[in-house]
Amino acid sequence: MRAFRFALLGVVSTAVILAVAGVVYLKSTGLSTRGEPGRIETAMARAARSMAIPSSARALQNPVAVSSDVIAEGMAHYADHCAVCHANDGSGKTEMGQGLFPKAPDMRLPATQGLSDGELFYVIEHGIRFTGMPGWSTGTAAGEQSSWHLVHFMRHLSKLTPEELDAMKDRNPRSPQEIRLELEEERFLNEGAPQ
Repeated sequence: MRAFRFALLGVVSTAVILAVAGVVYLKSTGLSTRGEPGRIETAMARAARSMAIPSSARALQNPVAVSSDVIAEGMAHYADHCAVCHANDGSGKTEMGQGLFPKAPDMRLPATQGLSDGELFYVIEHGIRFTGMPGWSTGTAAGEQSSWHLVHFMRHLSKLTPEELDAMKDRNPRSPQEIRLELEEERFLNEGAPQ
């Protein structure tokens, strides 16, 4: 009976300590997305992500052969769907990417490039809970193929040329205001042109 009480006291004490630590964390951060995660939080999040990705997914090899066409298709998809958070160059330096917690990673660095193709594919398809990374799975073979193209493109990020970056800008989504300004500019320029 005494051992039971001691164990119960240990469980209750641990729960109280964790609750107090949680309140201190909430009060000190305000749950703001403006700060950077600390080293402990980053290590815990990466360990959790690693444990959450099934070993069968981690071992997957990219079934799509890399080619300039595959890179181009991955680049077009990335520019339209991913660059708003991750930036055309993969740096994560966008208004949206920097407003997330944790901030969008620089995908050119080892923390991302060190992941296996299967891990990258899994993250693209399933997302990462408690971050801004959504799961993009469509449940179709075509959707999976697009994700594998993205994996190849992500491996290409550190080799992007200025011409590729310019081509991506044309594929980035534009806001209604940007479209409206472009149309007004075009209308203004065409009004002065001889008919």
